[in-house]
Amino acid sequence: MRRIYFLVPNINVTRRVVDELLLARIKEKNIHVIAKRGTPLEELPEASLLQKSDFVPAVQQGLTLGGTTGLLAGLVAIALPPAAPVIAGGILLATALTGAGVGAWVSGLVGMSVGNRRIKEFEDAIESGHFLVLADVPADRVDKIEERIKQHIPEIEVKTTEPTIPAFP
Repeated sequence: MRRIYFLVPNINVTRRVVDELLLARIKEKNIHVIAKRGTPLEELPEASLLQKSDFVPAVQQGLTLGGTTGLLAGLVAIALPPAAPVIAGGILLATALTGAGVGAWVSGLVGMSVGNRRIKEFEDAIESGHFLVLADVPADRVDKIEERIKQHIPEIEVKTTEPTIPAFP
């Protein structure tokens, strides 16, 4: 899946974009609209805190860094006192899982308090009354969906795309 961003000038065009995405068989749960605070979105799917914050990328980074740190701490713990191989494996597993859990938790808290880095470049346009439409679409359909929307709404421009699945597991 890839996330595509459309900057849209007004609510009427935003409705048309959302309708076009729905006609392209993009599920409503994969479409998110961000507008200036206080702007009524009516029946449009509003972006949640998960889309507006850096929570998901922060948790992913926290899992990786915390798990790695925990694994290294486990290796140090094994090296210091003499331990049996069975106990050593348990220590490694426990420290890696604990590190990953703590890393994800702390990073998630930080990510919730930080605005989405990708949306920051659109803040001025959103504050001036534009709408930002985010859509999670299959990677192999990005170009077709962009074409389809541009056929009906030529003033639309896709600003950026990003993968929604991390490059590492």
